[in-house]
Amino acid sequence: MTVRSDSVRLTAAQALVRFLASQQTAIDGGEQPLFGGVWAIFGHGNVAGLGEALSVERERLATFRGHNEQSMAHAAIGFAKATHRRRMMAVTTSIGPGATNLVTAAAAAHVNRLPVLLLPADGFASREPDPVLQQLETASSAAISVNDALKPVSRYWDRITRPQQLITALPEAMRVLTDPAECGPVTLAFPQDVQVEAYDFPAALFETRVHTVRRPQPDPEELKIVAASIAAASRPLLVAGGGVHYSGAWEQLERFATAHGVPVAETQAGKGSLPWDHPLQAGSIGVTGSEAANELAREADLIIAVGTRLSDFTTASRTLFESGSKLLVSINVASFDAGKHGFQPLVADARDALQALSASLAGWRAAEEWTARARDRAQRWRETVDAVTRRPDASRLPSDAQVIGAVQRSSTPDDAVVCAAGGMPGELHKLWRTERPGGYHAEYGYSTMGYEIAGGVGVRMARTGGEVYVVLGDGSYLMANSEIATAVAMRHKLIIVLADNHGFGSINRLQQTTTHARFNNLLEDVYDDAPSVDFVAHAAALGARSERAGDVVELEAALQRARAATETSVIVIETDPHSSTEAGGAFWDVPVAESSPLASTRAARTAYESSRREARGR
Repeated sequence: MTVRSDSVRLTAAQALVRFLASQQTAIDGGEQPLFGGVWAIFGHGNVAGLGEALSVERERLATFRGHNEQSMAHAAIGFAKATHRRRMMAVTTSIGPGATNLVTAAAAAHVNRLPVLLLPADGFASREPDPVLQQLETASSAAISVNDALKPVSRYWDRITRPQQLITALPEAMRVLTDPAECGPVTLAFPQDVQVEAYDFPAALFETRVHTVRRPQPDPEELKIVAASIAAASRPLLVAGGGVHYSGAWEQLERFATAHGVPVAETQAGKGSLPWDHPLQAGSIGVTGSEAANELAREADLIIAVGTRLSDFTTASRTLFESGSKLLVSINVASFDAGKHGFQPLVADARDALQALSASLAGWRAAEEWTARARDRAQRWRETVDAVTRRPDASRLPSDAQVIGAVQRSSTPDDAVVCAAGGMPGELHKLWRTERPGGYHAEYGYSTMGYEIAGGVGVRMARTGGEVYVVLGDGSYLMANSEIATAVAMRHKLIIVLADNHGFGSINRLQQTTTHARFNNLLEDVYDDAPSVDFVAHAAALGARSERAGDVVELEAALQRARAATETSVIVIETDPHSSTEAGGAFWDVPVAESSPLASTRAARTAYESSRREARGR
């Protein structure tokens, strides 16, 4: 066989690692490595191949070790989100349970349109020693492995059965990972024998490539239609989604709102697009929305959605924006999202689209009384936030809102708060005051319990300043807490605030709404003698400094000690499982049993039908 002079002989695993180390990203006029590192738990499927390759390239591409494969992927997702998709990480696992542990995290990345490269090991492509340890066998096909479970939760999926397949698979993976419209998880299943096979790869594959943000420009006809729709409106509301952050469109959004007198509401992913105290900042939108934003949404004659996938929490189960007389336009890089729910699409980059629209609308402003009303309602909502987050009577258990108030008072504009599931994301969406982009980090597209601590590690790795607060409940903590040990070992300081409401308080409240009964959510309803978990001792055992706060005053003092400390801190405070912020909010369609022997459920069904009719204007 003739070996080309412009080739490099490497194993498939070595080639993959060298390729990843060669990718760069353009950020703020400079260049940084596109991949911030590789998370790895080694097993018999990847230790000899990818393990050896990562060891050789450790100076160019860092390897990090977590304690759970799902949590490692969550950390990678947190890193990608905190860098506004400018950088990313890879995750490698062994075959079997290591690989299937990635499925939940892959789904979270897919739903949230976040890049992560998953490299699960696979069996033998040769099939000579089959079946091997941890291999899934099925009589219907010898080509199936557990990695096929990652297909529906991957934006791109491939199985590398020959080393030379990397020559086409790796550029294709990068195309998806860096594409603003297709962005999401990529899976390259990697049989363990193929990882160690050598091949003469073209040297050009490993040349440095600098990736930049692609900015699709507005189609002139679509731009004209959307501009005409806006110009015809007098009561517009702009809904800012995650695409504002990923486009870096903060300045253009503020200019558009100010120049045209348009109030702005924010989705979970879009929170922080506009400073909390901007006069036209109406707050959160939808099911977990502010009174100001939701009232404006109902009264608006035009909704301008920017960079949002318009989920049910944003649209209040498609009741908040739907009206025969309401104009609907959606700016999004993904045509799939831009055309949802009958919105007039403008498929384009958010930054450039807002700039082009503003130029097309020179001289146009919303009705002055509408802008004034929006400012007044935004101010009234800020007063509501002050009221519900103030320190409570020490004789009562604090609510989540009051815990959030304590954290807010202890924080600075440079800090970031991380949350994901339970009642906290809803309360934080309504109540947290974000002054700068990146100060609010919620994984609420998939609402993944257990994301918070691992995601916080990824956020900490992405940020150079400020504190990272992880706020979560005892349910999420018990589901995935092992990366506290990772944060401690890696010296990535977190301040973790654990609100202990003794069970799944959020879903218990939802259950009482849908059945008027309590069942299997709070620990006292599950066990005759409910267990009492010593979270302070547990966190200390994982290496964190930890303490318990008896009330909100003690919590604020503990938070100051945590800020002064150099290591990860866990602060535990008992909270009321039954209370949540009543102000704000909107209809959420959670169906109730149409027929039931329980009188409480029948009553809940009647209430549900009434709420549904009212929400849909029927």
